[in-house]
Amino acid sequence: MTIKDHVVRKIIERVIKSEDYRIEVVNLLNAEFLQFTIDFFKKIVEAKLASKDITIDWYKNAFLSEKLSSDEIAINSGLNKKTISNMYRSATKQIVLEASVEHFESLYSSIQALVDSEEEIDLTLTIKFKGVSVDLNVNESLIVINTLAVKRAAIRGGLWSTTGKRAEKYLMLTLCKLYKVPEDNYNAEHFVKDKSLDVDREIDFYLKSNGTEYKCEVKLMGQGNPESADAIIARDSNVFIADTLSQQNKNQCDKLDVCWVACRDPNGYKRFKLALDKFKIPYTDYNGNLDKDLVNILDELF
Repeated sequence: MTIKDHVVRKIIERVIKSEDYRIEVVNLLNAEFLQFTIDFFKKIVEAKLASKDITIDWYKNAFLSEKLSSDEIAINSGLNKKTISNMYRSATKQIVLEASVEHFESLYSSIQALVDSEEEIDLTLTIKFKGVSVDLNVNESLIVINTLAVKRAAIRGGLWSTTGKRAEKYLMLTLCKLYKVPEDNYNAEHFVKDKSLDVDREIDFYLKSNGTEYKCEVKLMGQGNPESADAIIARDSNVFIADTLSQQNKNQCDKLDVCWVACRDPNGYKRFKLALDKFKIPYTDYNGNLDKDLVNILDELF
């Protein structure tokens, strides 16, 4: 099991038990960011020691090199690849390199102007590795700090998106297995968009009964998020599973005749059987021990 699989598993446990799951993603974020920071500091020591010049060119030569990947070049310049793609409508390596160098020079100029205007600022970042140490002046230190901030934001965005999306499918599978829904009555395959349609949306999960498929939308979001109503309208969903739903969200679902489940409500997952009843899907009512049964189900799924 990968680290991300372990986190997804913990998310499912927390969501079903009406507990907040976000700490699991934060823990993974911290672990990935701290590992990146240590590796980045090691590279800085090597690059600074190998530099013949005392100017900031050592950073540009080492961290904006064409030998690096597009993602690395962008992050090292204080940008991320998605921002460059939005700015230039393209993210080819040449465009990323040109945009990164331009941004880095602009960033350095801004830092130099700040340092010149704040003469009382005196910052030295000392990095020691295997008995060897290098000192970064205030300009260099601020560039490194900015790079780390951008990298943390990039890791954060990617983790919340990919981990959350992966958890949504397993949340539905777990609910179906808790209620012993026959495998013939649900479809967990990834939905493939129909390019022949003018407007088509990705569907998370299907419940099936008597030849009819019922669309299920899953959103592990915070309370009051307006995206909820947009999602179920856009996808013409029949079932809406969420971590948290405001009363307004619930009212919107009721008005649209959409079965909803708010897992953060006390025993919120139990509303899932209302959807099974409505669509005449066979199941066995669940009154077991979550601590024990979730372990067995997630062992099977992972």
